[in-house]
Amino acid sequence: MKLIPRISDTEWEIMRIVWAKHPTTASEVIDQLTANDPQWHPKTVRTLLARLVQKKAIGYQEQGRTYAYSPLVGEEECVAHASETFLDRVFGGSLEPMLVHFVSRKKFQQQDLKELRQLLAKSATSKEVLEGRKP
Repeated sequence: MKLIPRISDTEWEIMRIVWAKHPTTASEVIDQLTANDPQWHPKTVRTLLARLVQKKAIGYQEQGRTYAYSPLVGEEECVAHASETFLDRVFGGSLEPMLVHFVSRKKFQQQDLKELRQLLAKSATSKEVLEGRKP
């Protein structure tokens, strides 16, 4: 099994850019981040890129005097890992209390509820097929 690095909140912002467009340079990452939030400092972005390289979340290739960064881990893998660690850390690994928490605190639109019902029905059908029962 591939080891998924722990990615901080600020590192997630950089990873989203690298996942969306790669290879990408530090300057391109800086430009995209500062376009949305001018508070980003270029040195901070470069430090976070170096940290992500160290964690083996991204790799790079030298292109003259610049580095071109690409992801070494997939976005879906990282989202799944972050979701599982959140579930373990906050809800003791149990899905039911998490769902109850969010459902009881968030006002859902009718479309949200419809999509949730469809997702649950699809999940139940998939489980039945995997367990050898008819849907």
